[in-house]
Amino acid sequence: MWKPFEPGSSPVDWCEGNYSISPSIAEFMNTFSNVVFLLLPPVLMHLFRDYGRFVNPGIHVIWFLMMVVGLSSAYFHATLSLIGQLLDELAILWVYMAGFCMFFPRRYFPNIFQNNRKWFSLFNILPTLIGTGLALIHPAVNAFALMILGIPAFGFMIIELKRTRSVRVYRLGLRCGAIWILAVACWLNDRLFCDTWLNLNFPYLHALWHLFIFIASYTAAVLFAYFSVKEEKPQQIPVLRYWPRDDFELGIPYVTIKSYIKGYNTNI
Repeated sequence: MWKPFEPGSSPVDWCEGNYSISPSIAEFMNTFSNVVFLLLPPVLMHLFRDYGRFVNPGIHVIWFLMMVVGLSSAYFHATLSLIGQLLDELAILWVYMAGFCMFFPRRYFPNIFQNNRKWFSLFNILPTLIGTGLALIHPAVNAFALMILGIPAFGFMIIELKRTRSVRVYRLGLRCGAIWILAVACWLNDRLFCDTWLNLNFPYLHALWHLFIFIASYTAAVLFAYFSVKEEKPQQIPVLRYWPRDDFELGIPYVTIKSYIKGYNTNI
């Protein structure tokens, strides 16, 4: 029963050499790169304090689960254990579930839910629990689920971007899509062309994947948080801002809420 906890018990091994930098950490760079999942979510919790207060406090669940993903991924890459792999993949699965329940556009709800997001969320928790159980028995099932879940999320983001009138939001969406493509390219190159990158003495593309996929994921959450207010809180005005300077669009994006002001320009 302790075999899944043993170092190296996972069948998954990435391109980075094992124990090449530290004798106690299997994949040092892949482990260390998860630090972004731990440092930025507390900042986002602070920046989204007004959103959590006036729109949906569940947004903080997204940021908390991202921290769980970072811890799980760091443990997996440090040990390459099967339990670490499962924790990593299941944490990602639950982030998907939380985002899906919170941000799925209400206009696409099946009639059975009668436009009730609570019932919709409860219904979607059930297959997530089933998927969690199946993943513990057959880890390949969870890997397959994670491969396909990102596609509809990306598709809905494109649909919502086409509906927005905010140029600033549209630009952020384009950057999010570009970073997501870059992240996927890093993941695929690490898995499929490891020998080539070893010859170039740079087997760290999976570490870059962690960085890029975190940026793409939290940016997508910011965008869907904005879209959610536009659809479900028409009496409020979502405002996309950047920290530490609002005029620097490569900073950390977040959404705050502005009460309706006559003449306020919502296209910025």
